[in-house]
Amino acid sequence: MIQNVKLDFKHSKLTEKDFMQYAEEVAEAHDELHKKSKDKKEPLGWIDLPTKYDKKELEKLKKAAKKIQSDSEVLLVIGIGGSYLGARAVIEALTHTFYNYLPKEQRKTPQILYVGNNLSPNYINDIIDLIGNRDLSINVISKSGTTTEPAIAFRIFRELLENKYGLKEAKKRIYVTTDKKDGALKQIADQEDYTTFVIPSNIGGRYSVLTPVGLLPIATAGIDIDKLLEGARFAEEKYLDKNLKYNDCYKYAVIRNMLYKNQKGVEILVSYEPKLHYIIEWWKQLFGESEGKGGKGIYPTGAEFTTDLHSLGQYIQEGRRFLFETTINIKESATDIKINQDEDNLDELNYLTNKGLDEINKKAMEGVIKAHEDGDVPNLIITMDKLNEYNLGHLIYFFELACAMSGTLLGVNPFNQPGVEKYKSNMFELLGKPQKIKESSKKESRTKKENKSTKEDKTKKESKSSKEKEINKENKVKEEKVKATKRKTSKGKHAE
Repeated sequence: MIQNVKLDFKHSKLTEKDFMQYAEEVAEAHDELHKKSKDKKEPLGWIDLPTKYDKKELEKLKKAAKKIQSDSEVLLVIGIGGSYLGARAVIEALTHTFYNYLPKEQRKTPQILYVGNNLSPNYINDIIDLIGNRDLSINVISKSGTTTEPAIAFRIFRELLENKYGLKEAKKRIYVTTDKKDGALKQIADQEDYTTFVIPSNIGGRYSVLTPVGLLPIATAGIDIDKLLEGARFAEEKYLDKNLKYNDCYKYAVIRNMLYKNQKGVEILVSYEPKLHYIIEWWKQLFGESEGKGGKGIYPTGAEFTTDLHSLGQYIQEGRRFLFETTINIKESATDIKINQDEDNLDELNYLTNKGLDEINKKAMEGVIKAHEDGDVPNLIITMDKLNEYNLGHLIYFFELACAMSGTLLGVNPFNQPGVEKYKSNMFELLGKPQKIKESSKKESRTKKENKSTKEDKTKKESKSSKEKEINKENKVKEEKVKATKRKTSKGKHAE
């Protein structure tokens, strides 16, 4: 039986009749997205990636992961935003909750540490202390190589690696995931002969988890990336059906937009499983960067229950009514603990005797959903049978496609992020970064020079032409004088 990812909207205060009004608009948007995905210039390469991924690149990636596993105790992933969130989300969801704290004999694969996602000197120095003298490899991930946070981190840790191993050995421990042709990082990788993997030019960072951006760290952590892609491939085929009635992914996109129009402008992605912490973080970037434009967009945030019920629970229950929740429910837990009877029962928990902790967690979830629905907080539930590679691959594709559809219905471009550049330009100005001459300015300068040169050439030609005319005129005058002299001489001879 194929495991699945399912949407339950019965707690959303909306009916099938309500959202089926969008059926035609969804079908048109579906056709447009898939039509554009065939154009390599459009940022939609992720749509058919699960069925059309580069198999040679994948095999090369697996070999690199095995090499890192064999010669390194630590893999340092250098990246920010989509360049690390997807990988971290999958790794933390599918490995031991305390994976990095386990002894290496129990862990069996390298510690995965992350840097280049902030500018804190404390964080970087603490990472250096944590690594200590252990064997290390680096995976630096950036399309351009000039994004400030990862570029700084790469400069620091590249130097650390070269000082530790020497230039020759350090080169064997640096893995670069970047653009196929362009960018500073690509240039460095070519010069230093680092092992490189390609970020497809038609896939943006927040949609890139199933490319080498995410897959190299994920494979190094010992996770089955074939099954991850298989789950995504199943989702790709499942959601080819543009009929809204049968497409849970598009239902989620439509219901989000309908709730937004009903003044529900904040969506909380809720999990009752701590392993999904970074799935929430990845989801926040995916939807936040894709939809927050032109004064529009649902604000995406997250909560981890039952923990956050003891901090945010009061507000969600009785605060401003601009919220809705999407809850991720894992139907079957990988492990469980039964509650034993206690003779004294001072904690009054004997009513839970022989119940599993997973059952108690599920009942908490059901109680919260009912309470929040009663408190005018609509709820959507996304259920996975189990938390494994296959289902997580499915969930990743589900959210990516839903995001593309949701942004399209909202009337924004879900594939750009123009607002991100504003803080960067301010920061660069404050730090005194030299300004680059824009290409347009260079072209204008070249055009001016060309125009000046053309004018000078024209003036020279005109001047030369004018001189030639004067010389010709003078020559003609001389010729006329000579002719006149000859005529006079001829007349004098006839008179004699």
